[in-house]
Amino acid sequence: MRGTVADGEIRVPINSDQDIVGARQKGRTLAAELGFSSADATLIATAISELARNIVSYARRGEIQLHRIQNTVRHGIMVVASDQGPGIRDVAQALRDGFSTSGSLGLGLPGVRRLMDEFEISSKLGIGTTVTVKKWRP
Repeated sequence: MRGTVADGEIRVPINSDQDIVGARQKGRTLAAELGFSSADATLIATAISELARNIVSYARRGEIQLHRIQNTVRHGIMVVASDQGPGIRDVAQALRDGFSTSGSLGLGLPGVRRLMDEFEISSKLGIGTTVTVKKWRP
């Protein structure tokens, strides 16, 4: 289970299915440290799995970053999944339930958006994709 920490940030390179498992475990551990319930920690880990799987499936390699976040009234976790893959041609279409370019069920990005409290995606063809999601502790 690889990953580095810099300024409270955990970075996990994603190159294989094994890295997906490692990123998921690190996310679950951080969620528990932040006081998330077991159920919320599972949701966070599932979102990380989906994002990391997309990296392996479409870009072949990338990175998952995990951050502790805090504002004036609450704290939580931020997950940033980034790659330098082919990018997403139509982001709106990719966020629709049932859409898939790989023949899968097409639940990845829409599912991640439902699991987390905040969702943002940026993708440029030929440059790559970055998905940033946040889960706040109730």
